[in-house]
Amino acid sequence: MTDRTSRADVERLVDAFYDQVRADARLGPIFDGIAQVDWAAHLPRMYDFWETVLFGAPAFKGNPLAVHRALASRAPMSGAEFGQWLHLFERTVDTLFAGPGATEAKRRAAHIATVMQHHIGADRAAGVAAG
Repeated sequence: MTDRTSRADVERLVDAFYDQVRADARLGPIFDGIAQVDWAAHLPRMYDFWETVLFGAPAFKGNPLAVHRALASRAPMSGAEFGQWLHLFERTVDTLFAGPGATEAKRRAAHIATVMQHHIGADRAAGVAAG
């Protein structure tokens, strides 16, 4: 295995990761059922997002927190869901890559999951309407 080094690696990671998400009993119904993700549109946005996160490329434009806050009003988004998301991400990285870049990808994903979970949990605790 080699480390992740390019946009092509990001695309490979994202494709494999979302294959796992869609097949997952906890997360699949959220993405396919509740959110009704348009995968043809979503995957290229995720390539851009992760290219930005992992390589600093100015590819992604958007507000993922706002999207997830809105979804949280319709879907379970607790520590269990974020934990499963992170588990699948880390497992996918470990299957495809090895090295410092792979370790950093997992660290950044954990940070993203923590931040999202914190904000969504704080919204719920405060009774803030999502969206």
